[in-house]
Amino acid sequence: MRESQAVSWVVLKFGGTSVSSRANWNRIAAILRVRLDERLRVAVVHSAVSGVTDALLRLLDRAAGGAAQEEVARIADRHHELAAALGIGLPEAVAQQLDELARTAGGIALLGEVSDAVRARVLAAGELMATALGAAYLNAQGITTTLVDARSWLTAQPARGQKLSLLSASCSHEADPALVQRFNALPGVILTQGFIASGEGGQTVVLGRGGSDTSGAYLAARLTAARLEIWTDVPGMFSANPRAVPSARLLKSLHYDEAQEIATSGAKVLHPRCIMPVRQHGIPLYVYATQAPELPGTIISAGPADGGARLKAIALRKGITLIAMDSPGMWHEVGFLADAFAVFRQHGMSVDLVSTSETNVTVSLDPQANALDGDEVDALVEDLGRLCRVRVIGPCASLSLLGRDIRAIIHRLGEAFELFEEQHIYLISQAANDLNFTFVIDEDQGDRLVTLLHELLIRPTAHDPVLGPTWEQITQPRPDGAARDDWWRRRRAELLGLLDRRAAAYVVDLATVRAQAQALLALTSVSRICYAVKANAHPDILRCLAAAGLSFECVSPGEVTRVREAVPALARSRLLFTPNFAPRSEYELALRDEVPLTVDNLHALREWPELFRGRALFVRIDTGRGHGHHQKVRTAGTLSKFGVPLAELDELESAAAAAGARVVGLHAHTGSGHFEIGAWVEAAGVLAGVAQRFAEVGVLNLGGGLGVPERPDRPPLDLSALDAALGRFRAAHPRFELWLEPGRFLVASAGVLLARVTQLKGKGELHYVGVATGMNSLIRPALYGAWHEIVNLSRLDEPAGRLCTVVGPICESGDVLGHDRLLPQCREGDVLLVATAGAYGAAMASHYNLREPAPEVML
Repeated sequence: MRESQAVSWVVLKFGGTSVSSRANWNRIAAILRVRLDERLRVAVVHSAVSGVTDALLRLLDRAAGGAAQEEVARIADRHHELAAALGIGLPEAVAQQLDELARTAGGIALLGEVSDAVRARVLAAGELMATALGAAYLNAQGITTTLVDARSWLTAQPARGQKLSLLSASCSHEADPALVQRFNALPGVILTQGFIASGEGGQTVVLGRGGSDTSGAYLAARLTAARLEIWTDVPGMFSANPRAVPSARLLKSLHYDEAQEIATSGAKVLHPRCIMPVRQHGIPLYVYATQAPELPGTIISAGPADGGARLKAIALRKGITLIAMDSPGMWHEVGFLADAFAVFRQHGMSVDLVSTSETNVTVSLDPQANALDGDEVDALVEDLGRLCRVRVIGPCASLSLLGRDIRAIIHRLGEAFELFEEQHIYLISQAANDLNFTFVIDEDQGDRLVTLLHELLIRPTAHDPVLGPTWEQITQPRPDGAARDDWWRRRRAELLGLLDRRAAAYVVDLATVRAQAQALLALTSVSRICYAVKANAHPDILRCLAAAGLSFECVSPGEVTRVREAVPALARSRLLFTPNFAPRSEYELALRDEVPLTVDNLHALREWPELFRGRALFVRIDTGRGHGHHQKVRTAGTLSKFGVPLAELDELESAAAAAGARVVGLHAHTGSGHFEIGAWVEAAGVLAGVAQRFAEVGVLNLGGGLGVPERPDRPPLDLSALDAALGRFRAAHPRFELWLEPGRFLVASAGVLLARVTQLKGKGELHYVGVATGMNSLIRPALYGAWHEIVNLSRLDEPAGRLCTVVGPICESGDVLGHDRLLPQCREGDVLLVATAGAYGAAMASHYNLREPAPEVML
């Protein structure tokens, strides 16, 4: 077919971010001119303007209550603003769509409900408006463009034995000579919508989330195009999510089935459905970045595999729900699986992973393929309950090791499997096509494990045909210090001077500590901020925070003494002593000195009741669910040693009453380093429920754990959202004061570790940079797998172009401060800086190997 065509077509698909600004439209115009200069006919498929589909979904949610007009106005403003930025008037087609949205919203308010047909028409408006703007702009730029309604060339078909889905439709991708002839006759660039199609009766249908990629693939297949280009906000497919793992490497080339597996397993660059249409016709698919069209991208084709078994990517899918079905008799019951899967079919649920044993079948449900709201799952469980005992497990994540001939390299993964030692693995699956090995784990541990596994397993070879440059190498052409305002950048000369006569030092900027304290004191919903002294007990930090008005949470008599020595005038009421598994003498000391005390378990109340008679106490409660960036910092749940579990509340109430103790406060700390606003609200809710047993409780201490971004491109914890959420809780529970006890949040970003480069070493493709101190000063990377930004402070203005592993002098293979860090060419004597090291750095330092840890200097 292709040889007989006089014209070669290329299909370019642009995503929502790509079509949302004048700068990007200028790039699109330049890209189209290049393709036209190549004597190709060009068809463009593009999405709605970024954020508009979400706005349309909000419109639909609010319309039944009559509250949609504000959303209509916002959508209108968005398109008026873009039209103005593009230098064009608002096309009449856009104005008509906006009017139709307003009328539809009014109709929904009258009826009080939204049919699928109406929902599809509303959602289609985003693409219809965006392409009208795009066509007008391109024509204004002198690029002849013909706008073609996708519903005129793409018709949805029902799946076999099912009725047509209006909200997740599928279409034929057979070659269409009539469409080729029609498009050949149209002038210039063909511009059409992604995401939308027509039903057999002419009604509007949509292809579901990610449908624009699939629309591009459908069009390429029907035109038997020379190639399909997907233009997005990242320059190709990577060995991991590059925004989470900066050392992720560009995958230069992939076979169709490898790309399909990576996309299906959680990579968001491509929608999985877009690969089959081009694969069927042997059309190569290229993935490029609109913002950086000069970058090489990824080529996906039927080309030969790169040869041999290897791991190519690690992917993560969140929002997974597991359905575990238990029945002692299923192992000899003919047809059990058929009956169970028939129930899933009745509820329209698509099963993804399956694991079986003699008495259990566990399956996963992917939220991309299923509507997993509570009512749907409850109905499924009720019907399955007629066959067996059913448990719902979630939220989970599936973590997939992806590559070719996975069976042949499993024996090399032993060290990687050790990373799962402390994880709750719910399901393991090896794909029948030998392209992936998947674990289902707790969702909040997924990102951390991907980073650790990537560092361990993804290693390029010389002249690697698959693994290209890292995300950092691709996206960081500028000098390391450009456009950043970290305190240590401003005080660079001073820091370098401090290391004139030292090999290493911690340096803490007290102005940053004060600023962090003021940010927390501005929370109107929180009555008291207690600094967790264990984060960094330097006397100058304690005095700084005391002067700011903070109280102090201590976990040992030594910390209590340190605070009292640093701030002699501090009132006892501004201390809180929270020991765990401590000897009786520590409790006696705190009570004698009238330091407020937290009891962590029932043993103290049962065995030493005489200590607590008439005493006011806090009690630490295990809320049942931990949070945090690593198992070792999650401080709630059955795997944690902390707190009284909820199952022992009756015993707690009895023990406190028998001891004559007055429970005046409840405490919970679920973990460290997380950003989930709901975690603190959830803990407050649990504590408020427990407080109903104790009439004198007036304080709910929600602990700390306020996250600090590990990487400079990560957003900080949204304190205003936290304040608003806790404010709503207090309004509903006016009886309680809320306390927080952060540690790392206050001091981490204020501290850096400076260390001189001692030696340089190459080992194959690896480059090692040795520095004068290591895990004896900063153990967090070895202990938690923590990531700290590392820069060459001596060469901050030089381009960072070499991937290095930064190591210390300790005789341990785990003495690594950072893997795959992009640094300038380092030399002996240079000063490297390890950022966000002000918390749990010096505080956890040791004299291991009889090496002195880095001293602390306060600025």
